[in-house]
Amino acid sequence: MATPADAHPRRTGDQIKVWFRFVPREGWLPYDTEGLWATVLGLDTARVDNVPFLQNGIAQGDVVRFVTDAEGVHWARDLVRASGHCVVRVLPVPGGPLGPNASAVHAEFERFGLGGEVFSQALPLVAFDVPDDADLAGIKQVLTVGVSNGWWHFEVGCATDRWRVA
Repeated sequence: MATPADAHPRRTGDQIKVWFRFVPREGWLPYDTEGLWATVLGLDTARVDNVPFLQNGIAQGDVVRFVTDAEGVHWARDLVRASGHCVVRVLPVPGGPLGPNASAVHAEFERFGLGGEVFSQALPLVAFDVPDDADLAGIKQVLTVGVSNGWWHFEVGCATDRWRVA
């Protein structure tokens, strides 16, 4: 039996999972939703606490508005405030010099102090949280060198104006 959405009232500071819907991209993972952990800030707002692997346009630290359905699932509605963070996703080339090794990818970005998450051991996709005060030009250079050397493919899932001009 489903629990009514208001059976467990949320308090500021509670952590919830906020779900995002999107159209799956051709040639990419076949999902159309992604759940991200978030900290409740108000009745219908929460701050995203982790880095998205699939959802574009959202970064760690962003504040989103959500609605809760009858089953108690929290669905993102819109972006309330951007954090200024960027998201960069790096997928090592299995036959490349780093192999399918997410730790090797992390090591290449260690000097920048980036936090990130790995999708799974079977799919070593690394999603990096890139704060606004990071060395964006340096990070872009490492990304480009990695592609040139056959280490990885990458995409930018969320960019700021500062990222675009770095």
